[in-house]
Amino acid sequence: MAEDSPKRRKANFNEAETEVLIEQVLKHEQLLFAAGPGRASAGQKRKVWELIRHKVNPVAACPRDVEDLKKRWRDLKRRDRSKLCRLSQGCGPPAPPALGLLLAPEELPPAASPPA
Repeated sequence: MAEDSPKRRKANFNEAETEVLIEQVLKHEQLLFAAGPGRASAGQKRKVWELIRHKVNPVAACPRDVEDLKKRWRDLKRRDRSKLCRLSQGCGPPAPPALGLLLAPEELPPAASPPA
């Protein structure tokens, strides 16, 4: 009967895990997300995600797999863009400089661009 018990969800990402994930993805951003003829193969990307997983797991609350990390990265990007969109439409105070951490400079509105 224990086999029929529902699967328990993993613990939320803690701050340390999120920081390591952001740091590592930004470090390897060109390799993971580049477009065009010089982009990395699926195998190369898989190796980079495994490397990131090995960096995140020592500070993780529970073991994370590559799919967990990819989902967390997508969620972080979505939330950052959503906040930026709301702020650029005048629904709040000006965007803090750290808000553009996950966005490319061309994605930032002129008022939220970090100083050069």
